[in-house]
This record gives sequence, structure tokens and C-alpha cells, in this order.
Amino acid sequence: MRCFIGIDLSMDAIKEIQKIQEKLKPNFNGRLTSGENLHLTLKFLGEIESGVINDVKKRLSSIKHHPFELTLKDVGVFSQKFIKIIWVKVSNVLLQPLVDNCLNDIFESEYRFMGHVTIARVKSLADKNSFLRLINEMSVNEISFMVRDFYLKESILTKDGPIYKDIDRYKLSS
Repeated sequence: MRCFIGIDLSMDAIKEIQKIQEKLKPNFNGRLTSGENLHLTLKFLGEIESGVINDVKKRLSSIKHHPFELTLKDVGVFSQKFIKIIWVKVSNVLLQPLVDNCLNDIFESEYRFMGHVTIARVKSLADKNSFLRLINEMSVNEISFMVRDFYLKESILTKDGPIYKDIDRYKLSS
């Protein structure tokens, strides 16, 4: 089973990202992330067996943290040389190190973690320089929302894009 640990976005955050996607859409060839698939990945686990899933569930349920606020920040790309992913940065991802620590003897730690929501995957660009200018000039309404839970999710790859299914939910408490 292909799995990851993630946080769902608020409707306001999804609407803001969809506005950004609409502005970007005519400027590249590729695929926008659908609204129901927009999320913040805390840790990608990859293909794991059912026995390991039970251990992961148990460990994740031991995480104790209070609800916290996330804020949408900037639009960007990972590599300006080879543009493949367009993202919106998310600030204040307090939960990620806790997830990493509780799974560190099963999965490798995320040394280069940057809180982001993948909003599009680029296949090709007609004009890379003008696209980068557009990205750099784009502003994001800094939408903030409370995170009250996180999820262990399954990612099912299909020809029409991934389908995400919740395996388990972990509630944050004060």
C-alpha cells in the first residue's frame, strides 16, 4: 500500500489555491491538483506492507500536540532549471518533526522538509522565463487555518491522477 501522512486544508485555503491555479493554468502544459487532493504532506512513506501499517498507526496515535495554525505564504517551484512542481508554501508546520521522530527507526528522516502544498505538475512550458516572472510576481492571500487533526492516507495511482483515502485520523488536543 502506498501511503503518506498529511494534513487536510480548510475550504478557504483550497479556494485561495484554486484562484492561483486559475491564473497559472493558461501558462503551462500539465496537470493541476484537484481541490479534493490538495493537502500538506508531513511525511511520504511510500509502499508499505500491512504489518508495518499497524505499527505506523500505533506510533502516530502516540503523538501529543495541541491544535495549531497554518498559513499559506508564497507560490514557487523547487527548481527553476527543471520546473516540474508548482507549490504554495505553508508556514509553521509544527507537527512534522514529531511525525519524523516517532517513525525514525522505520523510515528515513526528512532532512530537507519544506511545508508546501503541490498545486500543479508541469509537463512543459512554452516560455520558462515569462513563467518564472509570473510565479515571482504572484501574491498569495495569507489564509490561516487551524489544524485539529492529521491523517495516515493511502495514495492509489490511476491514469486520471491519484486517489487519496484516509486510513486513520489522529486528533490533536489541547
